Amino acid sequence: MRVTKSVTNLRPNEARAVKPDDALLSRGGVARRDVRGLRDGSQFARQDWVAEEVPVALEFNGIAHAVMLATPLDLEDFALGFSLSEGILASRAELYDAEQVEGPLGITLRLEVASSAFARLKERRRSMAGRTGCGLCGAESLAHVTRVLPVLPDSAPLEPRAIARAMRELTALQTLQRATGAVHAAAWCSRSGEINLLREDVGRHNALDKLVGSMAAAPLPDASDGFIVVTSRASFEMVQKTVAAGVSLLAAVSAPTSLAITSAQAARLTLIGFARGDDLVAYTHPERLALETWSANRVCKSTT
Repeated sequence: MRVTKSVTNLRPNEARAVKPDDALLSRGGVARRDVRGLRDGSQFARQDWVAEEVPVALEFNGIAHAVMLATPLDLEDFALGFSLSEGILASRAELYDAEQVEGPLGITLRLEVASSAFARLKERRRSMAGRTGCGLCGAESLAHVTRVLPVLPDSAPLEPRAIARAMRELTALQTLQRATGAVHAAAWCSRSGEINLLREDVGRHNALDKLVGSMAAAPLPDASDGFIVVTSRASFEMVQKTVAAGVSLLAAVSAPTSLAITSAQAARLTLIGFARGDDLVAYTHPERLALETWSANRVCKSTT
């Protein structure tokens, strides 16, 4: 399988040193298109970068399972992350092989998995062909949609400034978004807020699946000793995928949904919305945030 390395594993100062055109041309995932338009009352004609969106089919042991619309980058991460977050694989070890086959209609990811994983798959078969990053299209039962999530363990309180730092770094590291304005990102961050892994995709669920896959493939020393940030709203599927990755805090740029909040509460996931600048809203389990210390420091600085 062709493995495409991501320039978004770079630190922010390194990423800024990479010319967007060079990085994009080397990785793919974008295309040039001729455009015409109006700006400030004047016409213009130029070429724009646009994000690629292609059908990506997943096959497990020769059986077609799902078709997603995705950006054709980091697809090995996507296959692994999707399989883990959907509960098809219990661990990375159950994925024996992955092959990427490109055809005239799209890309097929052929996965060879353990017999135990294939048995789980047959129990929850569904077809999800259709919308971009659609996480629920064709789910066969309400039980699968609302499956019980594991309960996350307690962890030491996180400084809110770490979330603010991660959100600032996120903008600098989104190569595809800077070029096209059409993709979402998901990133795993250390407790200090340093972004260690980042993945992008036209679909927010796909971006998170790619991140989960990259975390499992790395692997990280301890994924739970950090947090995930996303550039989208926090739907309950984003909560499910974060919990499946064993991460106890999810911070989103936009708002969560009611089902996301309910699911996060039950799984003991700290769910953050509206993480912008130094601001945030904790919807569940705020005990994982050192809010009092942060507020006290902010008051002291404002009075000095």
